Amino acid sequence: MRVLYVYCHPLPESFHAAILKEALAGLKAAGHEVDLLDLYAEAFDPVLTEEARRRYHDVPENRAGLETYIDRLTAAEAMVMQFPTWCFGMPAMLKGFCDRLMMPGVAFDLSDPAHVKPSLVNLRRIVGVVTYGRPWYMAKWMGDPPRKTVMRYLRWFTGGRARAEYHALYHMNVATDAQRKAFIARVGAAMRRI
Repeated sequence: MRVLYVYCHPLPESFHAAILKEALAGLKAAGHEVDLLDLYAEAFDPVLTEEARRRYHDVPENRAGLETYIDRLTAAEAMVMQFPTWCFGMPAMLKGFCDRLMMPGVAFDLSDPAHVKPSLVNLRRIVGVVTYGRPWYMAKWMGDPPRKTVMRYLRWFTGGRARAEYHALYHMNVATDAQRKAFIARVGAAMRRI
């Protein structure tokens, strides 16, 4: 399976880097073809500029400057999004990726605005790998936007066909080494099962 692995963390020595290493090893062991899209390393521009917003509804002009990213997204059969939760949401870099790529002519067909149709039917799997600094009950109290983004929002663009799963480590700031290692192992095992 062709897997687009969207990774969003600015620090190469982070806990997320350790998760990524295990996740990529798991995908490789399962024989998947992985396209690692490291948003920070690739210097992805998350800003939807005035010009880009003006052409947002103009298909195919809205693709200008994003062609490579669009090709990678539409070639994938599975997408993994790995990120930390900041302010009970995804990092601005990843939010910008969604703002810029989940657009008409790519993620959905807006030719009939009364009946918008999802277009990312190429995706059969969507996986979230997410850490939180706060405990699960606080995330739940806030509505857990990252979980909803992965499990509902992104899945909608596949016409509801993609199987979605979510792996979260809550209260990471007080997690023991054993809990962190267990989470890394859990993510690696999940990648081998894709």
